[in-house]
Amino acid sequence: MPKLILIFLFFLIPNYSFAYIGPGMGGGFLAATIGIIIAIFAALFGILWFPVKRFLKKKKNKDQEIKK
Repeated sequence: MPKLILIFLFFLIPNYSFAYIGPGMGGGFLAATIGIIIAIFAALFGILWFPVKRFLKKKKNKDQEIKK
């Protein structure tokens, strides 16, 4: 039980880190974050758009067959 209290107190006490994050690290973090967001949107676009496009193409072909 004392170990659990010690671990709990360890997470409550702030621990400051005096480290320098240069502009290269900030730029890399920003590029990685934007890349992940774009990858998620591209995956959603691929999952949603191509089946919709295929459905619209089938519907267009059926409409053209009916008009003939």
